Amino acid sequence: MKTKIKVIVICLLALLCHMEINAQNKTFTLEDLNFGGNNYRNMVPKNQYYTWWGDELIRQDSEQCFLVNKKTGKEKTLFTLRQINNWVKNSGISHQVRNLFHSQFHYADQPIVSVTGDNVFMLIDFKQKKVVWADSTSRPSALEWTKTSKATVSLEDNQLCVFDAQGNKKQLTTDGSREIVYGQSVHRNEFGIDKGTFWSPDGKRLAFYRMDQSMVADYPQVNIDARIASYEPDKYPMAGETSHVVTVGVYDLNTGKTIYLKTANPINRYFTNIAWSPDNQTIYMFELNRDQNDCELISYDATTGEKRETLYHETHSKYVEPLHPIQFLPWDNNKFIFQSERDGFNHLYIYDLTKKTYTQLTKGNWVVMGVLGFNAKDKSILIQSNEASPIQKNTYSVNTKNGKRTPLDNGKGWHTATPSTSGAYILDNYSEPDVPRVIAVTNSKNQSKSLFVADNPWKDYQVPEYSCGTIKAADSVTDLYYRMVKPVNFDASKKYPTIIYVYGGPHAHNVDARWNYCSRGWETYMAQKGYLLFILDNRGSENRGREFEQATFRQLGQIEMQDQMKGVEFLKSLPYVDANKMGVHGWSFGGFMTISLMTNYPDVFKVGVAGGPVIDWKWYEVMYGERYMDTPQDNPEGYEKTSLLNKAKDLKGKLQIITGYNDDTVVPQHCLSFLSACIEAGTQPDFFAYPGEPHNMRGHSSVHLHERISNYFDTYLK
Repeated sequence: MKTKIKVIVICLLALLCHMEINAQNKTFTLEDLNFGGNNYRNMVPKNQYYTWWGDELIRQDSEQCFLVNKKTGKEKTLFTLRQINNWVKNSGISHQVRNLFHSQFHYADQPIVSVTGDNVFMLIDFKQKKVVWADSTSRPSALEWTKTSKATVSLEDNQLCVFDAQGNKKQLTTDGSREIVYGQSVHRNEFGIDKGTFWSPDGKRLAFYRMDQSMVADYPQVNIDARIASYEPDKYPMAGETSHVVTVGVYDLNTGKTIYLKTANPINRYFTNIAWSPDNQTIYMFELNRDQNDCELISYDATTGEKRETLYHETHSKYVEPLHPIQFLPWDNNKFIFQSERDGFNHLYIYDLTKKTYTQLTKGNWVVMGVLGFNAKDKSILIQSNEASPIQKNTYSVNTKNGKRTPLDNGKGWHTATPSTSGAYILDNYSEPDVPRVIAVTNSKNQSKSLFVADNPWKDYQVPEYSCGTIKAADSVTDLYYRMVKPVNFDASKKYPTIIYVYGGPHAHNVDARWNYCSRGWETYMAQKGYLLFILDNRGSENRGREFEQATFRQLGQIEMQDQMKGVEFLKSLPYVDANKMGVHGWSFGGFMTISLMTNYPDVFKVGVAGGPVIDWKWYEVMYGERYMDTPQDNPEGYEKTSLLNKAKDLKGKLQIITGYNDDTVVPQHCLSFLSACIEAGTQPDFFAYPGEPHNMRGHSSVHLHERISNYFDTYLK
């Protein structure tokens, strides 16, 4: 009997061991790893959602909101979705709230939550258990609501409208159209612009953009879904061509009148980072010339539109790039902070309106990556920077008197922080290369309480090795960071086909201290298939200071290629890299880099896949193109040198070009012109287009895209 039991136990243990081994041998599919995949949401680290009610921390869920004890992490229900809908019904409103994920607590000192139900925006007092205000104008056309006056600005049939707290409508414009655009982002979202309306602090005045693009050439996009394909052009100002004209209006809810700021001639001028004074009387705005090398901070009277004064002036031989509005110190209405790269790195400066002078607050060979808010009690500014490491993002408190910085996190990884209303607490959502996700709450003394630790969603799968290191740039001085993803079941005695994934352009990076060093899911998929992946952030990419970022000025792609080839040199020194099987892939600027590398180094790269590639910068838009390249008229040598049309004859390996058929960022003219040049040169790229898709493939089309990319390397590189 004992022998039989022993045998059964041994068998069960063997079965469990076999199950464990099989569990850890799961393989990924693109449905798991691509954001458009059917199983993608189960394969990313789980998250929880929080918001602040003053200094009280609230966790938002679909069915309820919880009040979180910041010291213990314990939760208690604040209210439920069922209660909310009962209170809505009892208030005589026949609309249903579907979930509480988007609930917000706008008033720090009042028990009021905002919710949306069937296109009705409501404020609910959860202590009195009733709706205290509702706005039926909360429809898709609404642009922005202000909590102070409860007014809403909306765009209806291209016309800008304002609804006051009582729902009274005021139409501000009559000439809105496809060519005259109101209340939306202008200058093609450059200069940190992401919206087109700006409420004053008291909610009684509204500043807004008006963009006249009637003089801008149409790019002939086509809609093929109609029975007969229809013409649906985009307004697309190309480098060196006529650009649009922007002005800034100000509507006064009390008088019902609109005035326009009396700026300098708006032709060939950029207006950005609109900000209000705390007393609602003054508007501040950064203004640039078309060359983008001369920047002014100018104040205007919000009542008359008259210019008051130029407060700050910055020039540079290459370009100046204001990306952030000024921010007033909450404890001193005569002082504000602004950000600038004037000393070579993005730092904070304090401007004194009384003295008309400014002083530098932060300094060092690192970058202020964002201002989170303020702590009025400590008179400090809450920032995020990469002071700890060029590949990290950490949170600090900065003393406004002496610039002393106090860390507010663990000093590792990549942190996304959200301060409470007073700035006394920070909600910290972060990851590290081997930590999928942690959410914690931290106070101003850097005392932290962990609230949530995500499990590793890949724990049962075959996972490659992710590593990070540095090599020297082509200047032999600058450190460049790389990520390497080794094949699953890596064997150093073997040689592996290697793919370089590249972007390389401004305002982006690929390598940082997030989970798996910020590796893309496609890299894991390809490592599973036996490839080695290598990703390098060359000079010209972000967060490394002005000299690093502006090294590529007027010659995009050239310095970047030199640095990428240093990466190739490093790869060739590794015994497990098959130098005869080297590929390259990138999208957008990375597509431009892919074709640049394929044609400038045809004997190095056997296979390439270029998505949405820029081919010639003269076909790219004005703001971005002219900032980094100047105009084709002023820099003909640079445009000629960087154009890939001249390189079509040098294509030697297998190249697949992919584009969204309706790309309004890198318009199809780029790809089609390169194909034409290849036909004339007798070279043979492959080409694939996604009908109806813009610059990046949406939804499940992205899975199809990455299957196509993967198959191409499987066919020609393995």
